[in-house]
Amino acid sequence: MDVRWNIGLMLKKKAAGTPKKEIIIFEDRPITYREFNDEANRVAHYLQSVGMKKGDRVAAITLNCPEFIALYFAVAKLGLVLVPLNFRLVGPEIEYQINNSGSRMLFFHDAFIPNFEKVMGRLTVDKDKYVFINTLKSDKPCPDWAVRYDEKVPKFPSDEPQPAEPVYLEDPLAIIYTSGVTGAPKGAVVNHNQTFYKIMNTTMGGHTTPNDVFLAQLPLCHSGGLFICLTPCFARGMTLVLRQGFDPNKFAEDIGTYKATTVFALTTMWRFILETGKLDSVDTSSVRTTLGGGERTPISLLEALAKRGLFMQQGFGQTENSAMMALPIEDYKRKQGSIGRPGMFSEIWIEGPDGSPLPANEVGEIVAYGPLVMSGYWNMPDKTAETIVNGVLHTGDLGYMDSEGYFYIVDRAKDMYRSGGENVYPAEIEKVLSDHPSVQNVAVIGVPDEKWGETGKAFIVCQPGQTITKEEVHRFLEGKVARFKYPQHVEVISALPMTSSGKIKKAELKNMEGVRLDK
Repeated sequence: MDVRWNIGLMLKKKAAGTPKKEIIIFEDRPITYREFNDEANRVAHYLQSVGMKKGDRVAAITLNCPEFIALYFAVAKLGLVLVPLNFRLVGPEIEYQINNSGSRMLFFHDAFIPNFEKVMGRLTVDKDKYVFINTLKSDKPCPDWAVRYDEKVPKFPSDEPQPAEPVYLEDPLAIIYTSGVTGAPKGAVVNHNQTFYKIMNTTMGGHTTPNDVFLAQLPLCHSGGLFICLTPCFARGMTLVLRQGFDPNKFAEDIGTYKATTVFALTTMWRFILETGKLDSVDTSSVRTTLGGGERTPISLLEALAKRGLFMQQGFGQTENSAMMALPIEDYKRKQGSIGRPGMFSEIWIEGPDGSPLPANEVGEIVAYGPLVMSGYWNMPDKTAETIVNGVLHTGDLGYMDSEGYFYIVDRAKDMYRSGGENVYPAEIEKVLSDHPSVQNVAVIGVPDEKWGETGKAFIVCQPGQTITKEEVHRFLEGKVARFKYPQHVEVISALPMTSSGKIKKAELKNMEGVRLDK
């Protein structure tokens, strides 16, 4: 029998227990737990007033802001389903995700009107359910086809809303769309129960306390920002330091200003933060936990952070199964480069092509099961059946486990290519090249080759005023990787195509080179 409970009640409990505690410091403005719960309740009453019912989907395309977070908890309290949209999406992409999810309502920041205005006539959103929010320091007028958040929501009461139908743990909470590499994006359905287990996996593994000050600027439209940072932070009663967008200078300064105890940034973000030089003048002694990952992380970056008192614990997770594992802080030096061990509520192993578990130090696919795994892909039973087989999630990531049970990422299965019959994992080459003094960022893909079938091509973004040749790349790789792994093509470019979470869009690079994406 399902349990009648939901994520929204968590905020209610914290507001009752620690009403004056700061839940968020947004752009230097503190908001208490009570104030925030009141705001979420007003949003919930507003949603009810316009006819939104349990199971209805509500889309949002915003930067990080209190309004988005209040919407998240309001949706949870009523049994609605949140559909966060990546703010970098353009018209056809927004149209697909809104219509695929059947969203009836859209909350949006003023800056993103051009992103979807041309496709409005084809959206499933009800005509009276567009909600306008101004970004910081913006005074753009609300279009006549929308209503203003700051005019509508404050008129509603702040008492706890009563959902028309009971909300249960197994009810869907959010649909998070994954990137479409070989086809249309897939909407991973996350329910309330899975989210509670993510909270426990994260707070237990991170040894968090209610006194922690959590600094993170991951986009809340992503699983990492929403389920690894924000939700566990509030459940534990911490204070979250949040800004509308990521600014590496501000991030470094905020560590000292707010005496942050936990800091979280993706590898690419940490690289930008280090480049500012701000960390050399910031007091980082308050930081107890430094989290990161999301991309290959060169040892030189880990060492640069360690010199400044920040010992990064890498982790591993996906939209389909976030918070799967993390490296314990006590193993930082001994297991440097590892993504850690499975959390309390994740069972993970390495699987071979025939479906059997592989022994230590053999590369295979990372697979997992447990209460963190998504319910499935929205309206995609065939894709769900391909990804979750007999209850086991196939991540599509290649890795290995050492003799002590610590895991290491090798590459995405779809990024691996075969050169002369040998498997080549681009992430291995990228990790080495990231340590070259002239290299700011790098991505390697496999491209067709008449002699070897496939060979590597490296796209390199150089440090300002620097350049690099294929010969220099090969000299740097000598003795670090086997010669068959050397990229035979090197192209210096001004910037790599990136997602809003700082990941490289390899599909775009492959498309440029005419590489089949369905191989």
